[in-house]
Amino acid sequence: METGAGRKTPGMPPQPPAEPPQPAPAKKSAGRDLRAAIGVGVGLGAVLVVSLFFVKAVFVGVVAAAITVGLWEITSRFAERKGIRVPLVPLAAGGVAMVVAAYVRGADGAWVAMALTALAVMVWRMTQPPENYLRDVTAGVFAAFYVPFLATFVMMMLAADDGPRRVLTFLLLTVVSDTGAYAIGWRFGRHPLAPRISPGKTREGLLGAIAFATTAGALLMQYVIDDGQWWQGLLLGLAAAVTATLGDLGESMIKRDLGIKDMGTLLPGHGGIMDRLDSLLPTAPVVWLLLAAFVGQG
Repeated sequence: METGAGRKTPGMPPQPPAEPPQPAPAKKSAGRDLRAAIGVGVGLGAVLVVSLFFVKAVFVGVVAAAITVGLWEITSRFAERKGIRVPLVPLAAGGVAMVVAAYVRGADGAWVAMALTALAVMVWRMTQPPENYLRDVTAGVFAAFYVPFLATFVMMMLAADDGPRRVLTFLLLTVVSDTGAYAIGWRFGRHPLAPRISPGKTREGLLGAIAFATTAGALLMQYVIDDGQWWQGLLLGLAAAVTATLGDLGESMIKRDLGIKDMGTLLPGHGGIMDRLDSLLPTAPVVWLLLAAFVGQG
């Protein structure tokens, strides 16, 4: 018998090599820095709530600042990825004007400011060579509608006598919808909702968004909105969950076209400002309309 490492006993069949240890199954990842995302989310929420219930004008300023940064992000990505040169100065100035006009003059003020912003973008772009003029102006008008004009519906909610409570309802419904979609989709999601647009979105997540938002809507309409009824909150929550999901998918479509993951890097764990506004912006007109239909414009 021979001894020593690597020796074998005569007459014994060769032993198969030992199998390497199998790695432990990877845990399902949320895909972002969750601690940073929660911290930033709580901080942003505190700023919004404090400004909302402190002085309405302060909240108007916060919204104006957010849409200005959002416009800067989206126009910067247009230029970097597609070579689309949207004039930011008239777009940002017009966006702030839209927000203020909507708060002071309502829907009429918002539409007039939107029209003047589109005209200013067209004229400003004339100072550059004519190549791609139509493309650049079209992108500018799209950005004006997508970011500041949709935000004007938040201002029209704010202008009501119970404006802070209406805006708080809108914000909570959108956040709760996003939270439900994330929590249920991350834990139980198996069936993609729109795999070519956003592979991470699942049908289970959409059901979670609807369940969370309808529950929150019923509670908010019953206890926060004057003369509101719980059944109205169910409809409000359902609509908010659908529009928030569509808004998220819409921005995902834009980012896929641009070939990017996030619109910016300003908010750790979230991306850019536009990555937080994506579900809020398209939800605002729907919540404004339903609240006006249920309890009046205030």
